[in-house]
Amino acid sequence: MSDEPSKLDITDEMIAERRGGSGKMPDDMPKWMASTITKIDLFNKWVGNVVCWITVPLILAMVYEVLARKLFTAPTMWAYDLSRFMYGALFMLGAGYALSKGVHIRADFLYRNFKTKTQGLIDFWLYLLFYFPGLIVFLWMTTGFVQESIMRGERGMDTAWMPLMWPIKACLWFGILFLLIQGVSELLKSYWASTRGKWPGDDE
Repeated sequence: MSDEPSKLDITDEMIAERRGGSGKMPDDMPKWMASTITKIDLFNKWVGNVVCWITVPLILAMVYEVLARKLFTAPTMWAYDLSRFMYGALFMLGAGYALSKGVHIRADFLYRNFKTKTQGLIDFWLYLLFYFPGLIVFLWMTTGFVQESIMRGERGMDTAWMPLMWPIKACLWFGILFLLIQGVSELLKSYWASTRGKWPGDDE
């Protein structure tokens, strides 16, 4: 029984951490490819480090609301809107960083058993055929939503505070952009895996 913890199946965790997690690209990788992957990953890591601080005002707003409501019977008009806006911004702006770490939900029950070349080939074509076209259309549509929201001075109509809507819609636009940028890195990693049989950053 003492050996059980060492036998835990960590396949999913290994899949999630495989994508250039070490930051060091293979020596035989073309310089332009290694440089592109490294710079994009570092960019979204920087974005993730900045965006994570949104949790601080989010927590403070929620604590203030609970104390005001429970102790002073004085609920705020802004806490609900602020919390959903900040949570949405945290989720969308950090999506590119999450993709770089491979932690987005995926159907690994079949994928995990494939050879690395097969995994890379599947990822490569899925990025080309579905990921990029879908996100490009989404970005185009969101651009119109943000522009219209700014021009109309759109406000949320479901609470008395009625906040402006364009800031959170702009976060959605930037989140999609960060996903597209990170997608370039993931496409190159997938191509490398499909041709070399290992993911960039894997131990030699």
